[in-house]
Amino acid sequence: MKKNRTAIFAFKGNPICFVHVLLNAIDLHEKKAEVKIILEGEATKLIAELRKSEHSLHVLYEKAKELNLIDAVCRACAMKMGVLEVAETEGFRIADDMKGHAGMAPYLAQGYEIITL
Repeated sequence: MKKNRTAIFAFKGNPICFVHVLLNAIDLHEKKAEVKIILEGEATKLIAELRKSEHSLHVLYEKAKELNLIDAVCRACAMKMGVLEVAETEGFRIADDMKGHAGMAPYLAQGYEIITL
C-alpha cells in the first residue's frame, strides 16, 4: 500500500491561517501519513512569535516540532522577514534550492502531494 505523503507549503503570516497548517499536519501525522511543513513567505516570521511560550499557538508549534513535521524554512523569505537566525536557532533546515527559495520540485520528485496555505 502506498503511503500518503503531503507537503504543506505555508505562505501566509497570519496565525489564524497558520493554525490550520499545524492542525492538519498533526492530524495527518496521527493518521499515519507522512507530512512535511515548509515555511515560505510571510509565514517564516511566525517562527519568532510561536516560539514564545505565551503565544496561543505555542503548544501546537512545539508539538509539530517534536513530531519533526517542520521540514524546512525558506532562506530568502526568512532573511527578508528578519528571522533567519531564529529559524537556525530553532534547528530548522534552511532551504534555498530554487534561487534562494524552498522549491517544490524535490517534494514532487519524492511523491509528495503539494498543498499551499
